[in-house]
Amino acid sequence: METRHVSAHFKRRVWGKPVWHSAWPKLTAVFHAASQLIAGVVVGLGPTQDSPQFAEAMRQAAKHVGFTRVLADRGYDAEHNHVLCRKELGIRSTAIPINPRSAGRVWPKAHYRRMMKRNFPHIKYRQRAQAESGFSRHKRRLGSALTARNERTQYREMRLRVLTHNLMIMADHA
Repeated sequence: METRHVSAHFKRRVWGKPVWHSAWPKLTAVFHAASQLIAGVVVGLGPTQDSPQFAEAMRQAAKHVGFTRVLADRGYDAEHNHVLCRKELGIRSTAIPINPRSAGRVWPKAHYRRMMKRNFPHIKYRQRAQAESGFSRHKRRLGSALTARNERTQYREMRLRVLTHNLMIMADHA
């Protein structure tokens, strides 16, 4: 999310000014691929690694939706995320591409990461684009710039935007 109406990309491209951000609002969301509803959300500050927010967002989503498969990008590649989905939340299948950690070791040592390296479901993974489409829809309809200025109110605004996003989708299908 952007904290101003003029994006950092625009400033860099049009004005030729380098843009330095110490932190920005970050939204981690779990989308239901078929409906593009947001089932779980974690708000925080970036830049950060994506993986730590995965567990909280997935636990929220699993309370509301009975997932059979999880599709996530490389930022969430960690054995504990596979274990969380499969063992704790009872999700049958996970598809998280391997994020190579070093050039020396070719095969991951952990069970589920090794399984992803051996038998990655490439055709099913194409549905992950629905999450990117969901974020695009969210920003297109609600904008990417937050109006709130301090951290607490930005978090509140992002949660309200998620609620509004879901209500707009439900109203479209009513």
